[in-house]
Amino acid sequence: MLKGLIVLLMIALLITLGAGLYFLMIDQGDVKKTRLVNSLRVRVGIAGTLMALIVYGVATGQLGHPSPWDARPTSEATE
Repeated sequence: MLKGLIVLLMIALLITLGAGLYFLMIDQGDVKKTRLVNSLRVRVGIAGTLMALIVYGVATGQLGHPSPWDARPTSEATE
């Protein structure tokens, strides 16, 4: 479930990035339109949530990759 949520947040980041590009091209520097700034605010919020989820996943052990060069002892090495 955590990995699925991370993927959804990554897709949401790409969508807000595209929306920001669209607003940048359409508004053409009009100071009365704040859609680009709002898009950036949403993107920063999503990125913060994504980083917090990744830190949570690594801290709880739900995320991680057991690599062969990992120095953690295995059950075979301790026997």
